[in-house]
Amino acid sequence: MQLKFLSKINSPKDIRGYSNDELLELCKEIRSYTIDTITEIGGHLAPTLGVVELSVALHHVFDTPRDKLVWDVGHQGYAHKLLTGRFNDFKTIRKYNGLSGFLKRSESEYDVIGAGHASTSISAALGIAEARKQKDENYRVAAIIGDGSMTGGLAFEGINNAGHLGKQFLVILNDNEMSISPNVGAISRYFTRLISNPLYNRVRNEFWDMTGKLPVARSKTRTLIKKIEESLKSLIVPGILFDELGFRYFGPIDGHDLSEVVNTLNNIKDIQNPVLLHILTKKGKGMVSLDMETGEYHDDAVKFHAVKAGSNQDGQGNIKKENIVEKSSPPIFQDVFGKLVCEIAQNRKDTVCITAAMREGTGLVPYSKMYPNRYYDVGIAEGHAVTFASGLASQGIRPIVAIYSTFLQRAYDHIIHDCAIQHLPVIFCLDRSGIAGEDGPTHHGSLDLSYLRCIQDLILTAPKNGNEFRNLLHTALNISDKPFAIRYPKASSIEFDESGQMELLPIGSWEVCKEGIDGTILAVGPMVYNALDVSKKLDSIGFNLEVVNCRFIKPMDTSYLKSAVSKFSNFITLEESNTTGGLGDGVSSWLLENNFKGKLKRIGLPDSFVQHGSRAEILKSVGLDNETLFESIKLIFNSN
Repeated sequence: MQLKFLSKINSPKDIRGYSNDELLELCKEIRSYTIDTITEIGGHLAPTLGVVELSVALHHVFDTPRDKLVWDVGHQGYAHKLLTGRFNDFKTIRKYNGLSGFLKRSESEYDVIGAGHASTSISAALGIAEARKQKDENYRVAAIIGDGSMTGGLAFEGINNAGHLGKQFLVILNDNEMSISPNVGAISRYFTRLISNPLYNRVRNEFWDMTGKLPVARSKTRTLIKKIEESLKSLIVPGILFDELGFRYFGPIDGHDLSEVVNTLNNIKDIQNPVLLHILTKKGKGMVSLDMETGEYHDDAVKFHAVKAGSNQDGQGNIKKENIVEKSSPPIFQDVFGKLVCEIAQNRKDTVCITAAMREGTGLVPYSKMYPNRYYDVGIAEGHAVTFASGLASQGIRPIVAIYSTFLQRAYDHIIHDCAIQHLPVIFCLDRSGIAGEDGPTHHGSLDLSYLRCIQDLILTAPKNGNEFRNLLHTALNISDKPFAIRYPKASSIEFDESGQMELLPIGSWEVCKEGIDGTILAVGPMVYNALDVSKKLDSIGFNLEVVNCRFIKPMDTSYLKSAVSKFSNFITLEESNTTGGLGDGVSSWLLENNFKGKLKRIGLPDSFVQHGSRAEILKSVGLDNETLFESIKLIFNSN
């Protein structure tokens, strides 16, 4: 497609003189270019397709970057990037040393606040609005948040405070009825079918009673009343909630009607009170997939939330069959998790699974279909997920909570206060531990060993492969008085036998995978295989190292450590996590307290935020690839 407008845009100033027809053509170009590019290189797709018209309207109406736009999550910001001088670099998005897949303060002055987690925009934007007051400056502030993100409690804390402060502040509620998984919970249903409000029911009942007294056309009139019921819900009910919270409510309006969005923004942008604009959009608008049974094309926002590189479309916008990536063998850890919880559910009627709007990402789709009455998606509310699980566990149910490592950080107090202190056996399965790849620092699970290892009575583990994952899950179900965490990366499970049998593992036990005489490598999770490969290469140059699978990070296998200090003067810890607070720190403290006189080398992620790129690129950049590990460990022994 020839780009008449998009390729010439260097900043939002370039579109502020555009006519409505030119803006419409620009929207078409953005949508088409985004689909063509992202299906080729990979990245988030559906979120930004739903806000193309909104992105154009915002930069057309507002004086950015002087006016501040704060986007929730950030993966809906691809159109925003194209409009703010990043067209030439757009094909580098999510690539190593390229543009971030989220908003990033260091990348552009238009990226006011970066975010990879949901529900943050309102609070952050309100802080900016108050900074404006403190510095006696004059600019507009707007937060753009999806209805899925509104299920997070932080969003309502921000709205509550904004209504109290009462200054110019615009919240745009992008209501697409989707987060990543279909939205669930009372907040999402509120926007489509809430009918319990007293005012709504009073108006409805008065209409109904009045029509019952009509002498003629009673039936037809009541049919008409039923038809306008949905309109009444939209017109009356949404505004009540936000009005009570101190906001002036406008909407809902069609978020894909560019003229209406532009006109509405112009009308409300300078209202000197908190305002909420409710827009209705279609996530994934313009992208379709083929129904293989019916042969029909239809929108599929879940499928196109993110696409892999090389997913170029056919002429209908569908991913070409030859470019569909077949499932790897062995499966990745998240798919192993999905299989294991179904396996457990067949034999354990007391188990349930909980996730926070991440059914697809955590591998729970099969479980949700097979056991819908034992599956809970609580929305984007990780803290609630943990406390909810604690309540279930207090009554003898065994909850398995699947949340990304970096997202579980948001529920830290809940883990401690509502779960660990209560001695409740909640099982936490932490997907995306370690390097999460192209999603970058907001998604890298680099801190879970550090933030969980210090919690009293919590058992912390990491399987080296899919088979050990099965053993750890069953072992966790055998614990009845404390929480149990299992962390694993976004990577191949290396080994997994679908028909394998579970084995209960002694709590705190390590596994010697290779014996040695010159030192020991204490490795966590799949890093065990890196250690084995490096150790075999070291054997060829005369350094014979033992390799240990430290599947329990807490408690550690102190019996092994006691025997090892009598055999080795060189200890190496290897973990795909921040070394500060991780296994290396635990081993270091134990060795120091037990008067170890030898050497210890901790190898892991650096004490800085690692940027985005493929797992292979990032692991190499931080020295966790096999070649660099070999050189690092060889240097240790050559210096002895």
